[in-house]
Amino acid sequence: MATSRVAFVGLGVMGFPMAGHLAKAGHEVSVYNRTFAKAEEWAGKHGGKAMKTPAEAAKGADIVFSCVGNDDDVRSVVYGDAGIFAGIAKDAVFVDHTTASADLARELHAAGKEKGVHCIDAPVSGGQAGAENGALTVMCGGDQAAFDRAEAAMRCYGRAVTLMGEPGAGQLTKMVNQICIAGLVQALSEGMNFGMKAGLDCNKVLDVISKGAAQSWQMENRGRTMIEGKFDFGFAVNWMRKDLGICLEEAKSNGARLPVTALVDQFYAHVQERGGGRWDTSALIHLLMNK
Repeated sequence: MATSRVAFVGLGVMGFPMAGHLAKAGHEVSVYNRTFAKAEEWAGKHGGKAMKTPAEAAKGADIVFSCVGNDDDVRSVVYGDAGIFAGIAKDAVFVDHTTASADLARELHAAGKEKGVHCIDAPVSGGQAGAENGALTVMCGGDQAAFDRAEAAMRCYGRAVTLMGEPGAGQLTKMVNQICIAGLVQALSEGMNFGMKAGLDCNKVLDVISKGAAQSWQMENRGRTMIEGKFDFGFAVNWMRKDLGICLEEAKSNGARLPVTALVDQFYAHVQERGGGRWDTSALIHLLMNK
């Protein structure tokens, strides 16, 4: 794979290892994080350059990646005198891995086009473990030519990297992903709680039903920890509520009905009320086990 100069903005639990995979693949990587010490830590570990602003990180890069919290966070690192668009070169590619709104993706594509920058919305699925293991699923929206230029770099941390369609299509696909997960986790919570109430050995239950039609990633990776009441890891409830809020807002405009998603979002709100905002999303079972 040909290497290039790249930048990565946002070194959270996802961005830190994702940028690391780019460095390991031989890319020359500059990084920025809101907390500069985190950028210095990354540079010390991977040998890249820590920059004080997104604009400095983006300067001279062929591809600039970002992975931050929400729409407002993306705008804060993209726009302004110190933002990515202030430093990025004409004809460079900007890839935003943040799970954000489709409207923002379209906004960035239009703003980038005015500057001669090619933008791709590319939210990911797979969680922290997927980022660390280089096994993320990357859902992209944008132009084919820009995608072709960035695909090889994204494959440093993505086992599946797919162009889903026009700008915003990546974010819309991630919304489908989160809608499906919400329903799966609630169903798994109810099933495991039912099994325990019925006096079954739920570890044995999981061994059996995971070989049949009920099998899912959530069952394989979260079923046993749910039974044990362990939630201090994985994708946080706070972030899931943010994502489901995006889904529900998009549904208002496209006319989709999301009754189960809306209900599960309320359940997650109850988990937050119990102090579980940073618990893993599998904490839905906590509401059933602890009234």
